[in-house]
Amino acid sequence: MILGVHDGHDAGAVLIDSERIFAVNEERLNRVKKYRGFPELSIKTVLEMAGASPEDVEVIAVAGIFRKQKRLIELEERLKAILGPEFKRKVLFVEHHLAHSASAYYTSGWREALAVSIDAAGDGLSSSIYVARGGEMIRIAQSTYIDSLGDFYASVTELLGFKPMRHEGKVMSLAAYGRPSYDLSAIIELNGLSFENHLKVIGVEATKKLAEFFRYPLRHARDIAMRMKRGDLDGKLQRKAIEIAASAQKHLEKLLEELGVKLRSRGLPLAYAGGVAQNVKANAVLRKIFGDDNLWVFPAMDDGGLAFGAAIFAKAQLERLDGKWKPFKLEHVYLGPSYDKAYIEEFLRKESLEFEEVDEKFVVDVLSEGKLVGFFQGAMEFGPRALGNRSILANPSDESVKERLNLALKRDVFQPFAPSLLWEKAGEYLEDLGGRPNEFMTMSYTASETFREIAPAVIHVDGTTRPQAVRKEVNPSYYEVIKTFERRTGIRAVLNTSFNMHGEPIVCSPEDALRTFRRAGLDVLVIDGFAIVGH
Repeated sequence: MILGVHDGHDAGAVLIDSERIFAVNEERLNRVKKYRGFPELSIKTVLEMAGASPEDVEVIAVAGIFRKQKRLIELEERLKAILGPEFKRKVLFVEHHLAHSASAYYTSGWREALAVSIDAAGDGLSSSIYVARGGEMIRIAQSTYIDSLGDFYASVTELLGFKPMRHEGKVMSLAAYGRPSYDLSAIIELNGLSFENHLKVIGVEATKKLAEFFRYPLRHARDIAMRMKRGDLDGKLQRKAIEIAASAQKHLEKLLEELGVKLRSRGLPLAYAGGVAQNVKANAVLRKIFGDDNLWVFPAMDDGGLAFGAAIFAKAQLERLDGKWKPFKLEHVYLGPSYDKAYIEEFLRKESLEFEEVDEKFVVDVLSEGKLVGFFQGAMEFGPRALGNRSILANPSDESVKERLNLALKRDVFQPFAPSLLWEKAGEYLEDLGGRPNEFMTMSYTASETFREIAPAVIHVDGTTRPQAVRKEVNPSYYEVIKTFERRTGIRAVLNTSFNMHGEPIVCSPEDALRTFRRAGLDVLVIDGFAIVGH
């Protein structure tokens, strides 16, 4: 057994036992969004899920190399407390960007690939490029933490009044409302296979320099952001903020396109991870270069996936030593905690709730009536996206559900909602699909005219959409919901957003689901086939 541990930003743990994988991030268990620290609950949970004891762990793969003495000593003390006094002889440290890139390569199903990670920073670097062959990874390029593309985008996020390292998706969403009007080549460029930051500063110092460059009132940024959150996008400063967002997004896409073209000439597919890989619009640019079948974005691409990367890297090295390594394709991310039906039924009775056992037809009935449905089933998803097991569902043909959901979940009104659609019908709804459809909501596509007309609630203002293609063999119950919805309405998709209030982690347990259901005032909660109707 190999235990992967990430002690830091978006902490988590992964346990790999031969072909079985168990994974969870600490935020889902302690309910602190993007929790930074030691993943004690995550380690205990994955061991419990596997029915394993600490003594069963043969390798402890820790993501990140710790240089600060106090931090390292604390980490060792916490590992010792859970895994016993002999833990030290089992520990392997896996450098930050190697863990990111490994998470992508070793789950891609490819024997040969380019493995790329791009983020803000980790272990002194902000990007790495590897040539991966036969399970071996050789680094051929890198960027330092100063020359950081991720930090550039994070600084723009902070400039516009949002939280850096958390709200970059809001900048990407805002960008669709405007046109780029600034040339940012004087800020950061591609130099060979590395990035070069002409500002020569990062973090808040870079934010201040960008404020000067754009002549943007940094002291008023949060007030402007609050106006945009509420839907006021037409003021002079709001329009300027949107132009900045559009320019930053366009420049990010330009640099990734330049990098992608250079990498494509090597004739290998691309396995991609790191915080910047959360940008689905930029991912679509890479997809146009590599094609749908030659680009794999690891679903837990941000720091929440580092424990997975460390563990699967360690596993691959041991297999290479034994001459047993072979490519592995990750088919799904339903790797988190699940709850048996007896536990759920007992919980609902203790809460004195009226509930009934229902099937997929019931879910479709209430969706067709315009109801908002909290949908909870099976094992929780690993990674930042809800993919039908911890989701809120709605009718995508009713554009008014966007306003209802935004109010219920306290979301920013300019952020789009996404669809889950039938795998085999994806090509009819996605104009630029040229191969295997995306199952993990890691990619933006241009919606077809038909899809724009019948499902306006899941189309962004620029005509794009971020779909999850659902296969029957991967998630049969969720597939059946969408299939039944198609029979009822003719629409082969439902609106799917993550089951959480804005600013909170996605729900993990039935207790979390019930609490969020009540806070959001959703119409119906379905927990593993039991339905509770709101009042």
